[in-house]
This record gives sequence, structure tokens and C-alpha cells, in this order.
Amino acid sequence: MMEEQVILVDKNDNSIGKIGKLEAHQKGLLHRAISVFVFNSKGEMLLQKRASHKYHTPALWSNTACSHPRINEIVKRAAERRLKEEMGIECDVFYAFNFLYRASFDNGLIENELDHVYIGFSDEKPKPNPSEVGDYRYINSNDLIQEINENPHTFTPWFKICVDRVLKTTSTEKKEVLIA
Repeated sequence: MMEEQVILVDKNDNSIGKIGKLEAHQKGLLHRAISVFVFNSKGEMLLQKRASHKYHTPALWSNTACSHPRINEIVKRAAERRLKEEMGIECDVFYAFNFLYRASFDNGLIENELDHVYIGFSDEKPKPNPSEVGDYRYINSNDLIQEINENPHTFTPWFKICVDRVLKTTSTEKKEVLIA
């Protein structure tokens, strides 16, 4: 089986090539990524605990789903695909924002991503894929912020970077989505 490829990008998200996912993380090359955040009707965020065998950030809490778009794949479709593949959920997602981040890990790998953030709303019961997800839970924003402040080492770096902005976005966007 051929290794999954990621899309190399410049800081303006222009595609400049492709490379194997592991090599991109070994060399710390900037590539396109996606992060999906799903909220239920109570306003709780669905978190996933990454599977313990993941090659970086294993067993850490993170957003509902995250990955990389495939070559020639529309970014929104990649977000919906990964939500289904990781959590077994299908729902409309909408683009919220993107951000750049870089993080180095103890195993020598480096995340250097231009991350596209998508948000969705669903009460569908998750059916997590055990090869991707070790556990899941819903949490309200106040408890989440308190937990991040008390135990930051239990969350992925990209999640901690963007969660405040996601929570601010959803406080207005959820109302607009529900009214439409």
C-alpha cells in the first residue's frame, strides 16, 4: 500500500507539491490540514482521544476529527470524509477559519500545518473507528477551558491553539445555523 501523501503549501495556502505524510512530519514541511469541531444541541463539544498507537500525540484529547486533504480533494469534502471515517458521523460542516502552527514532538516529528477549521452541529451518536480514536466525550466550554488550564499536557497542540477561536465562532455561528 502506498503511503498517504500530503499537499505542501506556502503560507498563503498555494499548493507547491506533494510528499509522503511521514516525510512531511520528519522534515517539518508546511502542509495543508483540516480540523473538525462538532457540537451537539446542548452546545457541548465532541472531543476525541487519539488512539494510543498514533505515531504522534497518541492518547491525547483533541477536536472531533483531524487529518489532511487528499491530492485534488476539496477541503470541505475532506473534513466531511474524515468526520465519517474517524467518528462515524455525517453532518454539514462550515468553514470557520484557518491558522498556521508548528509543533515539535519528543519522537523527533514536527507538525507544520496550515490548518483549515470546520464546524458542524449534530446529535448523531458517534461510532468511533478504533484505529483512529481511543475514546470520546462531550464537554461544555467552561469545563473544557478549566481542564485545558489545569491539564494542558493532555490535549494536542493544535487543539489548544485554536479552541478559543472556535468557541468564539460558534457562539455566533450556531445561532445563525439554527435560524437558517
